[in-house]
Amino acid sequence: MSKHFNYGTEHLSIGICLDIAAGKTKGVIGTDAAARVEASYREVEKIVHAQIPVYGINTGFGPLCDTHINEEDTSLLQSNLLKSHSVGVGKPIPQEIAKLMLISKVHALAQGYSGINPKTLDRIIWHIDNDIIPVVPEKGSVGASGDLAPLSHLFLPLIGLGEVFVKGEKFPAGKILKDNNLKPLVLGPKEGLALINGTQFILAFAIRAVQRLDNALNLADLIGAMSLEGLMGSARPFDERIHAIRPYKGTKLVAKRLHTLLNESEICNSHVNCDRVQDPYSLRCMPQVHGASRNAWLHLKELTEIELNSVTDNPIIFNANDTISGGNFHGQPLALPLDYATIAAAELGNIADRRCYLMSEGRYGLPKVLTNDPGLNSGLMIPQYTTAALVTENKTLCFPASADSVPTSLGQEDHVSMGSISGRKLNQVIDNLEYIQAVELLYATQAIDFRRPLKSTPVIEACHKLIREHVPFINEDRIFSIDINQLHQLITSGELLATANETAVNHNINLNDDDEFGIY
Repeated sequence: MSKHFNYGTEHLSIGICLDIAAGKTKGVIGTDAAARVEASYREVEKIVHAQIPVYGINTGFGPLCDTHINEEDTSLLQSNLLKSHSVGVGKPIPQEIAKLMLISKVHALAQGYSGINPKTLDRIIWHIDNDIIPVVPEKGSVGASGDLAPLSHLFLPLIGLGEVFVKGEKFPAGKILKDNNLKPLVLGPKEGLALINGTQFILAFAIRAVQRLDNALNLADLIGAMSLEGLMGSARPFDERIHAIRPYKGTKLVAKRLHTLLNESEICNSHVNCDRVQDPYSLRCMPQVHGASRNAWLHLKELTEIELNSVTDNPIIFNANDTISGGNFHGQPLALPLDYATIAAAELGNIADRRCYLMSEGRYGLPKVLTNDPGLNSGLMIPQYTTAALVTENKTLCFPASADSVPTSLGQEDHVSMGSISGRKLNQVIDNLEYIQAVELLYATQAIDFRRPLKSTPVIEACHKLIREHVPFINEDRIFSIDINQLHQLITSGELLATANETAVNHNINLNDDDEFGIY
């Protein structure tokens, strides 16, 4: 591993954060960050010794903020905080999400406004580097005052409590520390609060969603182009002149990608002078629909990256005589764009389902249900039922969690974001979207086969070839769930997009020339 990233001083992009989680880049605390962290820690010590009343350092928490805590109890206060706030329920979040939480928390703490002990940061980095990932339940955060419950579970192992994953298996954290000749930490004043105040649960789900939705958007254009070829649709609606006079960023990008994917296709060129005036919206309006989802993704990406490089603690320690209790822990800045992106992801599935239906109707020279022997064979009649079910499930997940707020902490925390639910729901919608796209691939690949001997473009032909290596042409009915799962694997593994991108590079075709829509 040759790449290094300096926590607390360098700009952390979504791509770099994912690379640290994947072990491709090592995050370190540089000299400047170490000095800031040490200085902030010493300022907290001054507050304690001078008995300056500061929330969470020598007072109780939430509605108990007026309760004074003696100097000798300030450490116990912090460990009690982690234990009492560990109230999460449900199954564990994915280990990658928990690791992203650790990475983003280190970056926030390393900026030097939280009074964290440098040794505590070193221990968190030890967990990251050794892939010893805390077990964090998925439910229990309201997304304000920080993601208190999940962050408490995330950091229980620092004091020898809770559980961790090691090579996919759960173990008591105390045992793993002992096996590695490490002792539980004794938290200093403010440390427990610094660890659990913040939006890292919401943020980690946002980071993962930005990456996954980026892949889904690229696939939507590719699979949509394949469906258009199968339906012998027109590429004229992707003429850049149309989109120059309604210049949304996402729309222009999608139109350019579709035009590039279809340029000089034999299939497209074979029906240039046909009498079909215009295509259904699910083909003709791909730039407008896919593009709108790209605009939502771009908004989420920009705000996620701001959050990734922010300090979301409370109180903020400027120095012993200058501390501010504010609201940087409130998840609303991410909750709203996460809900917006959830609708955007659902709409990609909506329009894909319409194209599946269109290909099964028996129009434009295609056989009904895309089989040569309909009646005896149901062909591709029923896979569209699956897309219909998944589309409807996604619609039920589109209610914005951020539109709700339930007062907590005896009314002290009287408006909360519920952004933790927004982040989880978005990833659920993307789960369903990936299966919808797998079904559309099944239809589009079969439809293209009915256009032979005509060929499409190099990128589409390479993707078609890859799919046929895993899913043969459908001559008669079989168990189509096996095919759908094979295609889903090609999507989620990245193999399909990798094939498309590699082919594009080999043929000097530029599919990705806009850095604004990247994650690095």
